[in-house]
Amino acid sequence: MLLEYFLFGMMTFHLSGAQSEVTEVFAEAGSQAVLPCKCGPPSARIPAIIWRKDGKSTVWRKQKSGLEYWGYAWSSKTQRVRCPHTMFESGDFSLQIDNVKEEDGGVYSCRVERGVQVIEKTVTLRITRVSVSSSAPIWGSDVSITCNVTPWPLEALVRWTLNDSPFEPQTGAASNTRTAAMEKATGRLTGNWTCVVNYKGQEGRASATLSVQGVIHPPRDDAKVYAAVGSAVTLPCVFSPGLIPSDPVWEKLKAVFLTKPAPGRLPASFSASGPLSPLPSDQSASLKEVGLGDEGRYRCSGVIKGQRLTRNMQLVVAKVHSSVQSQNTGSVTLTCQLTDTGEVTNYEWVHVIYDLKGSRSVGPILEGKTLNISTMSEGNQGEWSCRFYGKDGLLGNVTYHIQQMSGVSGEKPTSVSHNTAATVGLSFLLLVMLLILAQIYKNHQRRKGIFRYPALETIVHTVSNEREERERNAVKK
Repeated sequence: MLLEYFLFGMMTFHLSGAQSEVTEVFAEAGSQAVLPCKCGPPSARIPAIIWRKDGKSTVWRKQKSGLEYWGYAWSSKTQRVRCPHTMFESGDFSLQIDNVKEEDGGVYSCRVERGVQVIEKTVTLRITRVSVSSSAPIWGSDVSITCNVTPWPLEALVRWTLNDSPFEPQTGAASNTRTAAMEKATGRLTGNWTCVVNYKGQEGRASATLSVQGVIHPPRDDAKVYAAVGSAVTLPCVFSPGLIPSDPVWEKLKAVFLTKPAPGRLPASFSASGPLSPLPSDQSASLKEVGLGDEGRYRCSGVIKGQRLTRNMQLVVAKVHSSVQSQNTGSVTLTCQLTDTGEVTNYEWVHVIYDLKGSRSVGPILEGKTLNISTMSEGNQGEWSCRFYGKDGLLGNVTYHIQQMSGVSGEKPTSVSHNTAATVGLSFLLLVMLLILAQIYKNHQRRKGIFRYPALETIVHTVSNEREERERNAVKK
C-alpha cells in the first residue's frame, strides 16, 4: 500500500511540473530582447501560457480559450511585449520585448500548462548600456565612460574596445573594470566605445559614440602642411560645428626652449580669416606666397566657454634645387628638397608638356629624389614635377620649368612662351604702323616743297601736257 502511494506521488510530481531551467539573456538598451521558452514537441492541446517578472507581476498571459492579457505596467499605446502565435505549433512560447529599458532587467518566468503537464522556465534578462558623462565634451574637460548592466552579474568579465580595437585603461586601472576612462577629454577618446561583458558563457555588448569638441582640423597636434616655394597655402584651423571661438589668435613659434616654444613674427604674406570667414567655426589662415624662411611651427587658438583651445601645426616647404653638371651638354641634376622629410617615404618625377594649344601631356614616371636631365634636349622641355609620398599617400609636389628656346633653365611658369609670342606680334604691328606714318609724313613734306614754287609747278604741267599730245599724234600717223 505504501509502495502504491509512493509511485502515485512520483508520477504526479513528474506530470505536474518538475521541468525548470535558468537561461541568461543580454540585450542592449533600446534593442529587442527575446526570452526563450521552448517546451519540446508540439501538442494537440491548446496550452495556457503566463509570463511573470520577479515571480509576481504578470507581463503577458494567454488562457486556453485563446484570450490574451497584458500586465498593467506593460499595457500602453505601443505594445512592447508579444508572444508570436506562429511559433506555438513548434512548441516555442518565447517572449519578445521591444525597445528594452534598464528597468526591464530582472528575472522572468515562463509557465506553460498542457493538461496535467506544467513546464516552467526561468530567464534572467540583463540590460547593457554604455554611459558617457557627455557625448560631446569640450577638449580638456572631465569625461567618464562606464559600462552598466542591470542587474549586474557579480563574476562578470569586462573588456573594452574603441573603434573596434582593444582599449586598455590608463596605467594603474584594473583591466577588468566597469569604467574605461575618467580623465580629461582629448582626441584619443573620440570614436565608438563598446563594452563587452562575459558571464556564464553568454556575452553582452553595448556601444556609445563620443565626439570631443574643439579643433577638428587638423585632427591632432604637430600635423604637417606641405607647400612649394612661391605657391599659396592654407593653414587649417577649423573648430567643431556650432562652436564659435572668441579672441582667435595665430602665432608662429620659435624654438627658444625645446619644451616651451615662444611666439615669433608671422610672415609678411600671412593673412588670417578672422571675423570675415563665411563660417565662424573656420579660423584658418593663409600665406599668399610661401618663402623658404616661412617653414616652421604655427599655432592657432580660440576661447570656447572660457577655455582657450589650441592646435599646433608645422609648415614644410619644398623646392627643387638644380646644379649644373656640364655647360657643354646642358646636363643638370634636379634635387627635391624639403625642410622636413620625417613623413616622406618615396619620391617620383613626372614630365608634363604643354603644346601651343595648351593641351597637356604627361610622360613616364621616374622614381628617386634626384633627376639627371639635359636642358639642350627638346624632349626635356616643359615642367618637371617632383611628387613626394608618405605612408598614407601623396603629401605634396613642387614643379621645375625648363625653357628650351632660350637654352637656359629656371623656375618659370609655362605661360612665359605665350607672353613672348604676344609681345613679338605687338612689336611687328607697331613697326608696320611706324613705317606707314613715316611714308605719310614724307609725302606731306614733298607736297609742301612743291607748293613753295607755283611757277615751277605750271612749267612742269605744261611740259607734261605737250609730251602727251606728241605721243597721241604719233600713234595716229
